[in-house]
Amino acid sequence: MSFEKHGSCLCGAVKLSVNVEKASVDACHCSMCRKWAGGPLLSVHCSEPVTFTAGQPVIYDSSAWAERLFCGQCGTHLLYRLKSGDFDSVSVGVLDGDTDWVFDLQVYIDEKPSYYCFANDTKTMTAAEVEALFS
Repeated sequence: MSFEKHGSCLCGAVKLSVNVEKASVDACHCSMCRKWAGGPLLSVHCSEPVTFTAGQPVIYDSSAWAERLFCGQCGTHLLYRLKSGDFDSVSVGVLDGDTDWVFDLQVYIDEKPSYYCFANDTKTMTAAEVEALFS
């Protein structure tokens, strides 16, 4: 069952609305996400494209297949999106209110540096496994 969440960047210039299928959070350990977020990107997969209800984010064309959206005023990382239009993943920290999120997936696990480790028991996927899903 899908549910709606709302959120915003740190300064409130960009506001968004998302629909998610389940209260599931994943971590991406790829080198681009770690550079962008300063650590693993913790995000929620959306069941449909994100709707912006105020302001417009800046779009950074980060690869041949994906883009990253952020607030142009405060720099908050809002979401990662496939250019094909069939995958939006919103930074869980921008979503308002309490949700009983479950951390259950880590992707690009083979790129995770050794200086941190999550204690949660999660499913893991390598870069090759993730890329095979989207190719």
